[in-house]
Amino acid sequence: MTMISSLAQKYHQSIIDLRRHFHTYPELSTKEFKTQERIMKELAAIGLVCRPIAKTGVIAEIKGSKPGKTVAIRADMDALELFDECGKTYQSQNPGICHACGHDGHTAMLIGTAKILTAISGQLAGNFRFLFQPSEEILPGGAQIMIEEGALAGVDAIIGAHLWEPLKVGTIGVSYDRLMAASDRFSVTVKGRGGHGSMPHQTVDSLLVGAQLAVALNTIVSRNIDPLKPAVVSLGTFKAGETFNIIPDTAFLTGTVRSFEPSIRSTVFERIEQIIKGVCETYGAAYQFEKALGLPAVVNNPECSKAIAAAGEKVLGRSNVLTINPVMGGEDFSYYQEKIPGAFFFIGVGNPEKGIIYPQHHPKYDIDEDALLYGMEILVAAAVKLAQE
Repeated sequence: MTMISSLAQKYHQSIIDLRRHFHTYPELSTKEFKTQERIMKELAAIGLVCRPIAKTGVIAEIKGSKPGKTVAIRADMDALELFDECGKTYQSQNPGICHACGHDGHTAMLIGTAKILTAISGQLAGNFRFLFQPSEEILPGGAQIMIEEGALAGVDAIIGAHLWEPLKVGTIGVSYDRLMAASDRFSVTVKGRGGHGSMPHQTVDSLLVGAQLAVALNTIVSRNIDPLKPAVVSLGTFKAGETFNIIPDTAFLTGTVRSFEPSIRSTVFERIEQIIKGVCETYGAAYQFEKALGLPAVVNNPECSKAIAAAGEKVLGRSNVLTINPVMGGEDFSYYQEKIPGAFFFIGVGNPEKGIIYPQHHPKYDIDEDALLYGMEILVAAAVKLAQE
């Protein structure tokens, strides 16, 4: 462990510099070409043979000197459509594109992890595969393409991490079961009959119907779901009409559903359809309902999580390894977990003393870069432990 820590300290500043480079030049999902190029350059510099995968991703592997299992470590690479307002020297130079979710740090941290494991490969049992995955931010995500192109072939276990502002730097959050929710979406088009605002009796008011739906759909979780089982139904858009004195012909609503259990997922969508049908029939409107089942839930393998927790205790101390409740955000790391044992965990980056207080997807999002040091150490130690077991 001392050698891992020393190497992490040695590479820390170069990994900070890399993270700032990726933050300065972010790229959107499916367009991470320059990011891919820089990753391959960094890996080649330490003697690794790497290749493109999933169009803009990268895959590489090192072999230890002794027999053992093959462990994959995954990082995502893509940025968000958002204007960067971090106000630092490394603020995004690509207008309207921003690493406001920490993927710049994930990518840099995995490069550092590869450097450490390469340096000690002569002492290791097992093999270590590095998966730099594109397109996490869009559905269906890049993980499925990575899998289709052989990213998990021969892999026994996989681990991954997310830099997480709600947790203080110097801590990690671990779950031994559910961590992140299934992420689904839906849309409703209400088709009424438009007309003059002064003659509502001649219309079927799609705006009014949409408003009734907005209220009714928000009762599903509170009245149809066991309060001890987490679920979310949230509307994100409601669009109807163009001017003040015309009752609109059409209203359009979109929303998301988050859950962990297939039965909850099914119940929520059944109630959504029942409510839409009932409200529209009551007001004489027609409707079109579409649903898109998205990412499955991130459910951790307990043994993989134990390896992460054990590594975290050695690096940070037992009191700083937190067992956390699930969150309702989604992550396509779940697709890997459907194929092989795996665990995903959160690395704290929050630090009010440094002004690191803004959440994921906020234009002022930033990280305490000490987290990159801890993340490298924990990823290496956990991977080494899993490869030996």
